[in-house]
Amino acid sequence: MVTFDHRDPGTPEADWARCGALHRAPELELAGVDRAVVFAAHPDDETLGAGGTVHRLVRQGTEVRVVVATLGENSHPDSTTFTPQQLAALRREEMAAAVHALTGEGTSPVFLSLADGALTEEQLREPVAEHLAWVEQGEKPLAVCTWERDGHTDHEVLARTVARAAGARGVRCVQYPVWYWHWGSPSRLPRGLVRVPLGDADRRAKKDALAHHVTQVRPLSQRPGDEVLLGEHVLAHFARDSEHFVVSAPDQAAVFDRVHSDSEDPWAVDTSWYEQRKREVLLGCLPRPHYERVLDLGCSTGALTAALARRAGSVTAVDASDVALRAARARLDDDAAANVELVRAVLPAGWRDEWAPRDLIVVSEMGYFCSPEQWDELLERCATALDPEGHLVLCHWRHPIQDWPLDGADVHREARRRPDLRRVVSHRERDFELEIFEPVPREQG
Repeated sequence: MVTFDHRDPGTPEADWARCGALHRAPELELAGVDRAVVFAAHPDDETLGAGGTVHRLVRQGTEVRVVVATLGENSHPDSTTFTPQQLAALRREEMAAAVHALTGEGTSPVFLSLADGALTEEQLREPVAEHLAWVEQGEKPLAVCTWERDGHTDHEVLARTVARAAGARGVRCVQYPVWYWHWGSPSRLPRGLVRVPLGDADRRAKKDALAHHVTQVRPLSQRPGDEVLLGEHVLAHFARDSEHFVVSAPDQAAVFDRVHSDSEDPWAVDTSWYEQRKREVLLGCLPRPHYERVLDLGCSTGALTAALARRAGSVTAVDASDVALRAARARLDDDAAANVELVRAVLPAGWRDEWAPRDLIVVSEMGYFCSPEQWDELLERCATALDPEGHLVLCHWRHPIQDWPLDGADVHREARRRPDLRRVVSHRERDFELEIFEPVPREQG
């Protein structure tokens, strides 16, 4: 079990209060959410990280289920006053009272009663799937869990399990930091952050719920080992007028198979003037009339792929969706099909070493469907795969991307920060941004 020195003040709340990025974070869309499942690793996680949001959801009529993985019996390992079993019993009662304060007397938490400090994905997989199946029955479901980079093993294992399962089902998932506010800093703010403003009633309910976690907000006794865990310097982080969450990246294959199954042309690439014009602008901005080996990432139904094939020796077109690739295969005429290879791969995990080197790599309307970590890895893969005289093309929608961690500005910003790439073409207008990069010669890197 990862533990913190709770006597250490960590990052003062005053520093976070001055962090403009927290206040500027986009608001999480909760309108229409009719079912939500909130996962906690220990009793009090849900109250600290998402208590106000739970109360706000209940106020708007959302059916909310709270699931806690452990009873937090190891919160005071050096206590001589209570055994772990006694603490588990106390924390179970506290959790029930806190959830009642947030959701109403008729709602009780679901206790998995797994071992505190020893959670594994294997033991969590089945119960997580069960509760996601429940929330998935809603018209607009939402899964909420701890953050996978929170610095506590249980928090991170639970988050990974929930995020992967929710992503595969296409259920929107957000993660709440708890200990990050203690050990982190405004300069290390995670990307993909969103906020939920809290009303006075939400904040009062959260405060009342926290007061029920007596074993955490008060000392067990005056004896050594019974010290308070959630002192005022810790609780200050959770008295804000908003709560913050990190958006999880859904599973690309599951999402885009569904999107392409629901519509033959989900992005209107054949009928939208925006799509047609964007392709022509991209093709017109390419620095060379012909490329030998092209990599088209996120090819969807192949409209851009077909155009690139007419200016290339060969094209490898990649998409996460089998449904999209079948449409792309049907689109390509005999001439284009002769020099196009269609590959199903979820990137960056499915990257193939055989794709390097390439003298043109195109990432159009695809980068923001990655998590921040995935996009960093994919950028690295692309930069490394580029021929010394090759080009990397990024082209993305400039407006907010609902329910995904990144947007177009994030995607392009990270590319511009790379010391091994330099921009040679830049085109920005109201709806999309197009940038073309080339490798920086090693002696200049």
